[in-house]
Amino acid sequence: MILHHLTLLINGLVFRGHYKKKELIIRTLQNTLLMDNINKIENGETQLKRVFSKIIDDLGIYYKIGLTTDFTGKLFNEMYSWLGFSQDKLNDVVLTPSYVATLLVKLARVNKDSYVWDFATGSAGLLVAAMNEMLNDARNSISSPEELAKKELSIKAEQLLGLELLPSVYMLAILNMILMGDGSSNILNKDSIKDFDGKYGFGKTDGIFPADAFILNPPYSAQGNGMNFVEKALNMMNKGYAAIIIQNSAGSGRAKEYNKRILKKHTLLASIKMPIDLFIGKSSVQTNIYVFKIGEKHHKDEIVKFIDFSNDGYTRTNRKKASNNLKDTDRAKERYEELVNLVRFGKSKLRIFTEKDYYENTINPEDGANWNQSAPPDTKPTLEDFKKTVSDYLAWEVSNVLKQQNAKDENLGK
Repeated sequence: MILHHLTLLINGLVFRGHYKKKELIIRTLQNTLLMDNINKIENGETQLKRVFSKIIDDLGIYYKIGLTTDFTGKLFNEMYSWLGFSQDKLNDVVLTPSYVATLLVKLARVNKDSYVWDFATGSAGLLVAAMNEMLNDARNSISSPEELAKKELSIKAEQLLGLELLPSVYMLAILNMILMGDGSSNILNKDSIKDFDGKYGFGKTDGIFPADAFILNPPYSAQGNGMNFVEKALNMMNKGYAAIIIQNSAGSGRAKEYNKRILKKHTLLASIKMPIDLFIGKSSVQTNIYVFKIGEKHHKDEIVKFIDFSNDGYTRTNRKKASNNLKDTDRAKERYEELVNLVRFGKSKLRIFTEKDYYENTINPEDGANWNQSAPPDTKPTLEDFKKTVSDYLAWEVSNVLKQQNAKDENLGK
């Protein structure tokens, strides 16, 4: 029954002749939904019923109110138990929180005319964020209804491209983008490193995808913590910007050779230290966001912006029954906006953050292990430091005088 309803849904959503895509989704769902382990009855219901109920009860609202969210991404954690990942793959497939996806999109300067790709698409959360940004920009800048409709169609069908190797995760990305209005035209089930030649997967199959914005949260077990994806993508681009979130060891030695090669062709604009609990419940690794300008060699005198974003204004919990595990406790929205402005315009945009959080310096592009810097400690003494030093010294002097006086009194009394 569940499979029948999903098939009807897909038949209603897939259009413009994407029959192969429809057949792939139905086949993948059928193989998954009929597995014995998810149809065993425990505590009066099957695991499949529990998941399907979660879709209806918890996520149905997102489908009704405008589809501006990573829809299937919200189900991803629940699906871990029945998609058949090995433990290694489970640990390596960690979804990017939607607000971080939006941050990456803004750092990559995505607009209505951008051509955006992601070489490790996952459930397509980053592309969903990019599509929303592009559509919003189009709606804010195009007054003609006819031109707007044409632009929206172009954005969804021609200006987004994603690659995902794992078939089950690829299926999620396809479903996600279809639910978002069929931006699924160029979600490809390919190995980004070995098999992708830069061409469209559907439609303009002989044409090169003219990417000018790259966003990525790579699998950290890949070579160089995932910097192999970055090198491949950037070298297939002629212009634009890139924003990637990656394990910060990639910038401090684990990807040294990749980094050196990347900087021979592209410029590192910023290195952003993210909160340690960003992926709470799934991973506790320290991550950084690296922002690049594409197509320009990094010179040794280039200024890089190093930003400590450890306090992003959010407090996170990992309680299963909590209604909201993410709470804005310290002007989070304003902090994210200021971060984007700092990366683009520099220290003149400092408002909430201080110069302890924002630091500019150069890097040696021949090093490759110096991408994670922080502001040096301020060793210049303050007036308060001087007063305390003088006070401590005077106290010590008085103490010595009193001791000497006591010693004299004791000798006179003998």
